[in-house]
Amino acid sequence: MASKSPFRAEGVIPACLMPFREDFSVDEPMLQKHLRHISAVDGVESIVINAHASEVSSCTLDEQERILAAGMDAVGDTTHLVNGVYTEGSLEAARVAKMAARGGASALLVFPPGIFSGGANLRPDVAVNHFRYIADATDLPIIIFQFRVADIGYSHEVLHRLVDEIPTIVGIKDVSDHPVFLEKTIRELQQGPRAITVFSAHNPWLLGSLVMGCNGIISGSGSTIPDLQVALYRAVQAKDLALAQRIADRLYITTRAFYSPPRIDQHNRMKEAQVILGRLPCAAVRPPLLKLTAAEITKIRQCMDEAGVRPEGALPTA
Repeated sequence: MASKSPFRAEGVIPACLMPFREDFSVDEPMLQKHLRHISAVDGVESIVINAHASEVSSCTLDEQERILAAGMDAVGDTTHLVNGVYTEGSLEAARVAKMAARGGASALLVFPPGIFSGGANLRPDVAVNHFRYIADATDLPIIIFQFRVADIGYSHEVLHRLVDEIPTIVGIKDVSDHPVFLEKTIRELQQGPRAITVFSAHNPWLLGSLVMGCNGIISGSGSTIPDLQVALYRAVQAKDLALAQRIADRLYITTRAFYSPPRIDQHNRMKEAQVILGRLPCAAVRPPLLKLTAAEITKIRQCMDEAGVRPEGALPTA
């Protein structure tokens, strides 16, 4: 078996789901099967684990450590695992970072603490200090998770300070939901002196964000349609707009299935798609999330069929 190449902060990095049993316990064998399915896709060199798509907010630190260990056992020889850092405090964030480094992760995806919604952009030192705790705990590469600035995201002033003062930052996963903001991020940071990779998480307008210049995709829907995302990314990189548009037409159908309101159920829907496709036996989610209605599951089934997504993957795109 070929060993993995050095971690690269670019390209398609799917975020895995977290299979639970009906009793809400972590189903490690199914997690490993899920990771193997994703990592087998040509063009996928890294996978995000312990993040939003894997319901990290409902997992204890001990569970996160076991989840990372299971992932390393399954695909760690060939695929890089990017471990999420999802905490409310900087001290706990440093603990998670140390755990990830100890467990073999190749990089970190750092979520903003909820308290940042109280005005962190007005005190940039707060955000910088948070990332400094993480960077002091490990030298793993860091990807910033950038949300809407009006909610919990970082202003460009804060992003520049983070990049300037935290040398291990290598990327930004952008879900700012604002094309003007995104373009400025690409122009000032990805095309800046340090060339910080901007990853798109804009599934409803993925093609547009890649054409604008995003140099990668980090997305929970990549857990279910990684081959389509790789095909789109490669088509844009090759400047084959006609092919990219055909792929985007199919991705748009999956967006209807996964990203309709309410957003709280987007990964719930992806789990149901996995069950529909025969990839997972169970779509259980931990409370407070609830199982979807039969009508919504039917809609997901119809969308998967219309988009040509099959158990083994998507149909050929060209």
